[in-house]
Amino acid sequence: MLVTVVMTAGAFAGATGVAIGLLALRSARCSVEDCLDALARRSAVDGPVDSKAIRDVAVYRYDALEEMTGRLSFSVALMNGFGDGIVLTSINGRSETRTYVRAISGGKGSQPLSPEEEQAVRAARLGIGPEVEAQRTRR
Repeated sequence: MLVTVVMTAGAFAGATGVAIGLLALRSARCSVEDCLDALARRSAVDGPVDSKAIRDVAVYRYDALEEMTGRLSFSVALMNGFGDGIVLTSINGRSETRTYVRAISGGKGSQPLSPEEEQAVRAARLGIGPEVEAQRTRR
């Protein structure tokens, strides 16, 4: 009798899992269709979209050094539709300015990114740019 109960419970759980999977698949297909429709409407208005062209841009300004104010340091993310591109950072000091550039591939830095560079890349990918407001935190 215990074996019958376990087998019945297993069959019920399996059937429930299949039903949930089918509902999730249906929902995913509807989402894909909605996205394809949105892309088709955008393409009809804007023309074809070149995924390799620079399209995601954001500037993140901040105070890199405690003695310097005015948000003169910045990180600029320039990426294409695949999330490939660069992030350009300029650190403004009292007597000098240093400039760095790092490659971005798939929305991730090929080298470790600073928190400010990460913020610029994130804002560009999410379309929050072109200029992002810095949080008022000190290093």
